[in-house]
Amino acid sequence: MTTFVDRVELHVAAGNGGHGCASVHREKFKPLGGPDGGNGGRGGDVILTVDQSVTTLLDYHHSPHRKATGGKPGEGGNRSGKDGQDLVLPVPDGTVVLDGAGNVLADLVGHGTSYVAAQGGRGGLGNAALASARRKAPGFALLGVPGDLQDIHLELKTVADVALVGYPSAGKSSLISVLSAAKPKIADYPFTTLVPNLGVVTAGETVYTVADVPGLIPGASQGKGLGLEFLRHVERCSVLVHVLDTATLESERDPLSDLDVIEAELSEYGGLGNRPRIVVLNKIDVPDGKDLAEMVRPDLEARGYQVFEVSAVAHMGLRELSFALAELVAAARAARPKEEATRIVIRPKAVDDAGFTVTREEDGLFRVRGEKPERWVRQTDFNNDEAVGYLSDRLNRLGVEEKLMKAGARNGDGVAIGPEDNAVVFDWEPTVTAGAEMLGRRGEDHRFEAPRPAAQRRRDRDAERDEAQQEFDGFEPF
Repeated sequence: MTTFVDRVELHVAAGNGGHGCASVHREKFKPLGGPDGGNGGRGGDVILTVDQSVTTLLDYHHSPHRKATGGKPGEGGNRSGKDGQDLVLPVPDGTVVLDGAGNVLADLVGHGTSYVAAQGGRGGLGNAALASARRKAPGFALLGVPGDLQDIHLELKTVADVALVGYPSAGKSSLISVLSAAKPKIADYPFTTLVPNLGVVTAGETVYTVADVPGLIPGASQGKGLGLEFLRHVERCSVLVHVLDTATLESERDPLSDLDVIEAELSEYGGLGNRPRIVVLNKIDVPDGKDLAEMVRPDLEARGYQVFEVSAVAHMGLRELSFALAELVAAARAARPKEEATRIVIRPKAVDDAGFTVTREEDGLFRVRGEKPERWVRQTDFNNDEAVGYLSDRLNRLGVEEKLMKAGARNGDGVAIGPEDNAVVFDWEPTVTAGAEMLGRRGEDHRFEAPRPAAQRRRDRDAERDEAQQEFDGFEPF
């Protein structure tokens, strides 16, 4: 059974926004108390957050579909719907988020670092929020906006200070087991290590992490063996340690040729040329291994490498190695640029930026693209004539009609708002009427202008009394 996964495809869906409510307040002796429909709730986001207790992407390998909860619809009595709950997905430190084309969306390093992978939909406004001095009784509400749907790829790049690289069975797992408290699988056959292992080493006042990268072979950077799958775990390491086997039983291999092969693969992979390197000649507890280490050490030092002769089995030379690694790690940490506080960058829109575009396609269709027009279309209930008229008013105020005229659109031409796979298409008319204007302006109810029956009767009686009084005052006796 798979216990370590460092690459998965994740399908995330944010919550949909709740629909707004169209409601009229009703009370005894007050049949038209005004609109009181509440707003819909916001849909929940899908958020990736670094958690130090998570070390693998195994959970998402078995359950790649994740969805946040949606917002609740609004209700009468000015009651807004409940917001959807955000879905927080913990990921290991060093997770890279990519889109389907391989573009990096986020590089999550450091505990608590988060990234919104899918944003929840906005809740629709109720008719109470849509009411105004001119639109006193809206008979419609806005629909909630659907949440984002994203297909993303997660790749784990191990965050460690030191990486142990070398041929299979060179003794990397044995070395990390004696340098730290890690307990990797150790055996006398190639490719014993199938997943990267991490260990924490303390040398004096310096504490650093060591990664045991699975064995590399010629052609690893091209996908041969396991190298291509785990070479990316070397990218974040500050120091590289070449573990060379001085007691190999293969006649065509020797420490110098092994070093050349591994260096060639690292160079082919790219981006690792500036990392400091240390050479460890392992298995000097074997007599032939000790002799071979003494033979190749001058050549390695002539190449500029710092060389250490160790034996993981006999615990020989480990203290000097751990303190030398601690010194290099401390120097690498000191050389890193200091993290600056995040600055808020404000990028105002250009004066001539309308927020949307109008393009004419080859088939003569005019397509409108923009964040506001597309969102307004998704929020419109096209079964309600008043809502359609409200959408037309909003588009006209934004300047869509004017741009369509400038683009050459004529009465009856096809207009599409939105992308090709999810667009609303209609025949354009310069002045859109919804039919509700026969009763007055959109969203207005003439009944609100009329007085209540009892008050009208009282006014009528007062008028009759005033008229009678005037006639009496004007009467002259004989």
